[in-house]
Amino acid sequence: MKPLLRLHLRLLLLPLFCLSSSLLLQPSTSDLESDRSALSAFRAAVGGRSLLWNISSPPCSWTGIICDNKQQIIELHFPGMGLSGTLPSGVLGNLTTVQTLSLRYNALSGPIPPDIANLTALRNLYLQGNFFSGEIPSSLSSLANLVRLNLAKNKLSGSIPSSLNGLARLKTLYLEQNQLNGTIPDLTLKLDQFNVSFNSLTGSIPSSLSGMPRSAFEGTSLCGPPLGSCNGTDTGGGNKLSGGAIAGIVIGSVFGILLILLILIFLCRKRKVKEEANDVEVAAVPSAAATTSKQASAEIPRKKEAGGPAGDSLDGVRSALGKSQSDNKSLIFFGKNKRVFDLEDLLRASAEVLGKGTFGTTYKAALEMGGLVVAVKRLKELAVPEKDFREKMKEIGEVEHENLVPLRAYYYNRDEKLLVYDYMPTGSLSALLHAQIATSTSIPNRVDGYKAPELNEEGVDLPRWVQSVVREEWTAEVFDLELLRYQDVEEDMVQLLQLALECTAQHPDKRPSMAVVTARIEELGSRSTTPPHHNADDGSSQTQSHQTP
Repeated sequence: MKPLLRLHLRLLLLPLFCLSSSLLLQPSTSDLESDRSALSAFRAAVGGRSLLWNISSPPCSWTGIICDNKQQIIELHFPGMGLSGTLPSGVLGNLTTVQTLSLRYNALSGPIPPDIANLTALRNLYLQGNFFSGEIPSSLSSLANLVRLNLAKNKLSGSIPSSLNGLARLKTLYLEQNQLNGTIPDLTLKLDQFNVSFNSLTGSIPSSLSGMPRSAFEGTSLCGPPLGSCNGTDTGGGNKLSGGAIAGIVIGSVFGILLILLILIFLCRKRKVKEEANDVEVAAVPSAAATTSKQASAEIPRKKEAGGPAGDSLDGVRSALGKSQSDNKSLIFFGKNKRVFDLEDLLRASAEVLGKGTFGTTYKAALEMGGLVVAVKRLKELAVPEKDFREKMKEIGEVEHENLVPLRAYYYNRDEKLLVYDYMPTGSLSALLHAQIATSTSIPNRVDGYKAPELNEEGVDLPRWVQSVVREEWTAEVFDLELLRYQDVEEDMVQLLQLALECTAQHPDKRPSMAVVTARIEELGSRSTTPPHHNADDGSSQTQSHQTP
């Protein structure tokens, strides 16, 4: 009977136990109503963007509110929601189960409610980026579970309360960009993150915070590690420099500067003497070299075209090279070009001036061997280091294109630089372009020998002149009248002129690449697909579509 009685008792007590357990796991109706009342008062107190809460639904379903599995409110998140006004006292303190409170980056003002200290379960408090004023409540020290406290970017004033030492579990303390003053108390907390920058704090940094980065103390009047010393107070009087030591450092620095100046003066004078000696040595060229130079000059007939000055023949080149024969340099040839002549052969050649450009004079040189004729460009006024010159010549010499005259060879020394090309007996590109109208009496002397492409016969800079004409909207003035006889080509001529202006831009990096130039010219040429046809009645030539000459 006794075992049977015990079984009946257990069956009777089991429902009572389950009922009591369910009552313990669920929050009381009074607690839920208390949380609902506190949150409703909070929403009514703050202004700005309204919190869209359905009051008739449970608080755990409201925006920004997070509950645990027991339907207890543990987190309040209202960051950057445009909330304004002051936090009412006696409201948030009623939410005793909250572990995280985030009101960061709103427009809340006034003092921080002291009743926040009632949130004994609080672990994270984020109030940064508002307009909170007044002092930091000392009552916050009762939040024994607080791990992160961020009050940065507010208008808090007063001193940092030493009662913060009561927050034994605190790891993060951010107080930067406020109006705090006074000194930093000797905090004994084991902080991982700390910042009090841009406050009106003074005094020395506690040793417990000396391991923090310098940025944590910027914008303050604090001193000591990791910042500068506090007039020797934090580093000990034994390390402070005496007046005699400072004077010795100053005197030593002055003597050091004077010594450096003397060394520089000595080196400059030594270099000047060396240059004068080199000038004397160059001037004292052996008479044999001078005689050879004169004999070579006598062998070369002096020819020149109209417009070529008398002093522009290769006589000057031979004279200058005669003075530089001690350099023992020769012509540098490129690619598959055979060395059929050397510098001496070039000097003995008969020469005539083809034209003058911006960087020098071009000669037609007829060598004695086999009637070979070359064009020689003399870059007399070009000052460039030898290494740079040779690198640039190597780049030019490696260029191969059917429409470009290849560079056959070059010569370099300090005073003379020569470029040797194959001579083009058919004339310049300009002569070829105007071959059909070169005999026109209305256009006198279109091509007078070789000239730099950017200059005309009078030495006028053509790109600048064209740009000035285009700016004045006189574009037709730059077109050849002989070209205007073609119908419907003015638009294409304007586009081609614009391309030419881009190619002559002052800064090379603003000029289009040859690939772009080719593509744009081909695009213009593709429009001229229909040739002109003759009218059967009068024999005149007409075009059905515009052409590009």
